[in-house]
Amino acid sequence: MASAPSKHYTDDISLLVVTLDTNPFFWSTFSFHFSDFLSQVLAFLNSILLLGQLNQVVVIATGCNSCSYIYDSSSDRNHASTNGTMPALYSNLLHNLDEFAAKDQQLTTDHKPATVPSSLLSGALSMALCYIQRAFRAGPMHPQPRILCLHGSTDGPEQYVAIMNAIFSAQHSSVPVDSCYIGSNNSAFLQQASYITGGIYYRPPQLEGLFQYLSTVFATDLHSREYLRLPKSLGVDFRASCFCHKQTIDMGYVCSVCLSIFCEHHDKCSTSLYLARLNLMLPQQTVGKERRLNVSGFITLILSCSQESLSVKSLLISSIYVS
Repeated sequence: MASAPSKHYTDDISLLVVTLDTNPFFWSTFSFHFSDFLSQVLAFLNSILLLGQLNQVVVIATGCNSCSYIYDSSSDRNHASTNGTMPALYSNLLHNLDEFAAKDQQLTTDHKPATVPSSLLSGALSMALCYIQRAFRAGPMHPQPRILCLHGSTDGPEQYVAIMNAIFSAQHSSVPVDSCYIGSNNSAFLQQASYITGGIYYRPPQLEGLFQYLSTVFATDLHSREYLRLPKSLGVDFRASCFCHKQTIDMGYVCSVCLSIFCEHHDKCSTSLYLARLNLMLPQQTVGKERRLNVSGFITLILSCSQESLSVKSLLISSIYVS
């Protein structure tokens, strides 16, 4: 695949890709109704299009098992009204949303009782980045892209690797990820996504005024944000998820060969299949001991590497990727 051309943005044109959480298990247990949430989101999307004639809005529905594009303002069929009473933004989006919900429900599998399955956030971020990359390759001049995650489901630790890959890809492409989290607790994944990519993470205190929060915090383009004082996260949860049990951990073991994270010590890394031969590879005074390193709020225990000793370089690489 050809590399993306150099990015030349226009200050007053925005490309907003919105990931919309449609997890039925979450909304069935949440106090705020999905219909009220969707009505305020539609009003916000309409205001983005009204701010500039060339602004673009793309909506990606995020379910438990799949993701799908449900609206694209650049599509020809969305430029006109499909009936005499409802604009295309509302009619086409609602129609596609109904079709997506029906298809996603067919893919639903059994889950543990008294648990709420997480939404497929990793898939939504990947689809958003793919759309933005197509915009990058369309020409030297293109709108300023950004991603807005409207989510309320809990984090899925099994998606940790895929989500982090998407976050670093967005950072490499200079695409900020804004997060509006409406759940009861903060999302560690979205906090890290907004922090790493330079986006905004905000959890509205009152969902009845969601449209006001969206229009005052997330409607501003990237050029205007330099002159505004926007909300900043007071703290970011940098905890990782282990590769073995897919659980969020405070302390773990990191393979210095492939940087895989485990909650328990293993003589053999399941990812790189490397055998940790401490007795043969490390100096005599460090036999039977692991090297400890404090990284971003939790301690990582570094396994032996394939070199004759545990080098400082491997420690630095581990600290960068884990943090």
